[in-house]
Amino acid sequence: MNDFKTYRQESAYVSPRSFREKAGSLAWELVWAFLCAWTPQPLNAWRLFWLRRFGATIEGKPFVHQRARIQIPWNLTLRHRSCLGDRAHVYSLAEIEIGEGATIAQEAYLCAGTHDFSDPALHLQVAKITIGAHAFVCARAFIMPGVIVGERAIVGACAVVTRDVSPATIVAGNPAREIGRRAIREG
Repeated sequence: MNDFKTYRQESAYVSPRSFREKAGSLAWELVWAFLCAWTPQPLNAWRLFWLRRFGATIEGKPFVHQRARIQIPWNLTLRHRSCLGDRAHVYSLAEIEIGEGATIAQEAYLCAGTHDFSDPALHLQVAKITIGAHAFVCARAFIMPGVIVGERAIVGACAVVTRDVSPATIVAGNPAREIGRRAIREG
C-alpha cells in the first residue's frame, strides 16, 4: 500500500489545488475534448503527443483509447505497451503508474483520491496507484487510492480493489478477494 497524503482544507468544498493546477486542468480538458477525443484509434501517436505536452511520463509506445479519461496528465506514467481502454478513467489526483504491457480495460476506474471520513471536514486524501507489468485490470474494475497491483496480476470485472494485489494473483468481487493464481508460461 502506498502512503496517503492528506490535504488540510477549510472544508470539503475548498479545493487544495493551486490556481496554476486548476488552469492546467482546464487547458487539458479543452485539448483532450477538441484535439484527441474524436480521433480514430490509429491516431494514438497524436494522443500520446498531447499527453507528453501536458507532462505525462511516457515510455515506448503505450496505447490510449480516444475515449479514455485522464484527470491530471502530469500525474500519469505509462510504460511501453501499456493500454488504457475505451472509457477507462484515470482519476490521477496523485501519481498513477501503469507498468509495461499492463492493460486497463474498458470502463475500469483508477481512483487516486478519497476523503478522510473520520474527520468532519472530509479532508482530501491521495495516494499513488501502481499497476505492475503485464497486469490486467478487467472491465469496470475499481482500484482505490494507494493500491499496488502486482506484476501479471488479474483484477476481475467489476472488482473493487481496496488493498494490494500480489503478483500473478487473480482477484474478483467486492471487496476483491483472491480466487486463483495466474499460470506462468515457460519460454
